[in-house]
Amino acid sequence: MKLRLGLGAILAAVLIVGCQSEGVQQTPEVSADASRMKSHLRFLSDDLLEGRDTGARGHEIASLYIAAEFEKYGLKPAGDNGTYMQRVNFVQANIEQSSIQLSLKGSQGEMSLSYPKQFLTAPNPQQELTQMAGKLVFVGYGIIAPELQHNDYQDMDVKGKVVVALSGKPKSFPSEEGAHFGSSREKLRHASENGAIGFVTISTPTAEKVRPYQNLLNYLHTPSVRWLDQAGMPSGVYPQIKGSAYFSQEAAELVFADAEQNLEQIYSMLEKDESPKGFDIPLEIQLESTSTHKLISSPNVAAILEGSDPKLKNEYVVYSAHSDHIGFAKTVKKDKINNGAMDNATGTSVLLETARLFSLLEERPKRSILFVAVTGEEKGLLGSDYYAKNPTVPMGSMVANVNLDMPILIYEFADVIAFGADHSDMKSSVAKAAEKIGLELSPDPMPEQALFTRSDHYSFVKQGIPAVFLVPGFKSADPEVDGGKQFSNFLKTNYHKPGDDFSQAFNWKAATKFAEVNYHIGMTLANQAQRSSWNEGDFFGENFSK
Repeated sequence: MKLRLGLGAILAAVLIVGCQSEGVQQTPEVSADASRMKSHLRFLSDDLLEGRDTGARGHEIASLYIAAEFEKYGLKPAGDNGTYMQRVNFVQANIEQSSIQLSLKGSQGEMSLSYPKQFLTAPNPQQELTQMAGKLVFVGYGIIAPELQHNDYQDMDVKGKVVVALSGKPKSFPSEEGAHFGSSREKLRHASENGAIGFVTISTPTAEKVRPYQNLLNYLHTPSVRWLDQAGMPSGVYPQIKGSAYFSQEAAELVFADAEQNLEQIYSMLEKDESPKGFDIPLEIQLESTSTHKLISSPNVAAILEGSDPKLKNEYVVYSAHSDHIGFAKTVKKDKINNGAMDNATGTSVLLETARLFSLLEERPKRSILFVAVTGEEKGLLGSDYYAKNPTVPMGSMVANVNLDMPILIYEFADVIAFGADHSDMKSSVAKAAEKIGLELSPDPMPEQALFTRSDHYSFVKQGIPAVFLVPGFKSADPEVDGGKQFSNFLKTNYHKPGDDFSQAFNWKAATKFAEVNYHIGMTLANQAQRSSWNEGDFFGENFSK
């Protein structure tokens, strides 16, 4: 699972204390094999695979292993050219630290900002030389959200200028919709469409609480990775935007010192959940940097269990799990390998076992089942984004997605959580499936954190496909075990660290239970009369459904 806005810390902070389920256990129609999942997990998290980094040899080995398992189950290849692999090409950009220079010029003269103390800038995946220069203009949050009657660009002329925008979104925005509107990609899109040539993000008090500027310094040497289309153009970029930067509060004070409103006044408005109106800033900015580019490739692995109904077999229920992790850690400690056992060898192992359970059926489900182990999740949901936009099945034939990302399998759970279930009729489908093995479907306990937008399922959502992000619940089946505490302890000690390895105290009963509930969810979705659909008037369905 990718660390986005302190996801581990967010989850840990809001976990509730586990309690014993009152549901009556029922006998499942199938029985998952713990030993098989154990062997998958042991191999995928071994040091030999060196943390399964995107484009690295270890991830290639993991992908070959997954493909071999799909073949063993008799599943149909769903990659390129009759194989299980869908090859994705990427550009990996690294910034030369010594090349970074940024200055502001106003009536008081020119001043150079100190990197990285006062500002940060990312590698440029579009071109190796970054040169951004122009007048600054403040655009509030930089959000256009007609559904929420919000437009920060109204009556603003930003053509040929560098926009300055607050990080995040207004407090009053609904959580999940707000996460969409407040995303950096949406903000860059609006800036580009309105004619801006550069983008500066300003830290806020809220941002400092969630993700302090000082913590961002840990990612100075992190490359920027984008998948490439057939013409060799990087995805998710806007060519008109020549450069971008992130300013600390110290730098932001300098920006607004001689403006219509100073930073203190703007922050005061944010405390009252007021959205500042835009205005011209009497400063010009100039940013220069040099990036180096490297072309890499990494596969998605896809396989199909063909459905039994002559018509419905042309529709696909999709299971997804990311098989990549973050590779080597930058540490002086002896153990430098981020093995990614819980993140996401567990999800991948459950996906494989779920595929095996389907392969054993004498009577297959009506709809086809598509299994996809995606790459590049830790780089920004890249592999799933590529697959959702370049599927190996007909566009429009994928009817539902169940995503498996970092299921914490260290205590036996009594419920499941399906983030995003409230947006579609998948909520009912998941609840019915969970009931088959005596599990409850619990509501999202942290809707304010918008986890629905933060894993690979969201790539499918953006293509109009109803989806859920399924995880074990926070209720423990054992009254002597505090599930929330165990979950929190993993996040504090091993999340995105070398300690996330096979030596952890995995609960294999939890693993089998999670595989079985996933199987039943797939069976329910594949056999129900109608394909999954968005709730009437749902924001995501209205905006993304084609």
